[in-house]
Amino acid sequence: MARLNLHLLSDSTGETLEMIAKAALAQFDDPDVTRHFWPMVRSRQHLDRVMEEFKANPGLVLFTLANPETRARLEEQCRLLGLPHIAALDAVTHALQDRLGQEAHARPGARHVMDQAYFDRVDAIQFTIAHDDGIGWENWEAADIVLAGVSRTSKTPTSIYLANRGFKVANIPLVVESPPPPLLFSLQKPMVVGLTTAPRRLIEIRRNRLLSLNERTETAYVDGERVEKEVAFARRMFADNGWPVIDVTRRSIEETAAAVIKLYQERAARGGDQAGIKPI
Repeated sequence: MARLNLHLLSDSTGETLEMIAKAALAQFDDPDVTRHFWPMVRSRQHLDRVMEEFKANPGLVLFTLANPETRARLEEQCRLLGLPHIAALDAVTHALQDRLGQEAHARPGARHVMDQAYFDRVDAIQFTIAHDDGIGWENWEAADIVLAGVSRTSKTPTSIYLANRGFKVANIPLVVESPPPPLLFSLQKPMVVGLTTAPRRLIEIRRNRLLSLNERTETAYVDGERVEKEVAFARRMFADNGWPVIDVTRRSIEETAAAVIKLYQERAARGGDQAGIKPI
């Protein structure tokens, strides 16, 4: 298998390039790729320093540069070095220009402008962190989404991912011996979503968690019969309250979050009514 140096160069944080590269590389089986990350390249001097690294580690260059002079120099230097180089957003930007009938603004890092959406996202992250694992249940009515599920069903990482998308999220672990606060069953504004998984997979995840903490793995926490009862208990609660359910057994955090957002949008289209929304 060929080894590749992949250079990601941006005039901003480079978050967009990282996501594009990650999504593209996921289409290949264990590619031998070394990623070189070059964010905040906004001057000729900085670019020239980076070009020395390109010479030492030639490969494919993906870039997002708004400044035409910096971009022209990068493209010229890449041609001289014989390096393939791709402007990652050009095709989409050009298509939008054609359809919208206007020129795109050359704004470095424009997607990170500190507008109201930025502050809303910060607020969502702060809310979500403060309402993790059943904490602050008195304020759940202020949430957009409440995730419920037994221990180790990816509630916290999914909540944080959704918060980064601007959603205020609370989550609560469902424990057979400890009923959740009654408020959970009377929420009006938030959408409550149940997360579930296959008992066998749940036992495996829990056992690995215990091993990482250097704790005993022969406990009720990973007992097969008990885990099956936990999952059944949660599923009955979801069904009794008409909450949509997402099975996370074979889903990544990103996929689970995407499914939650889809449910949220369907609920919004129904005017806030989640009755009839099908489980995923």
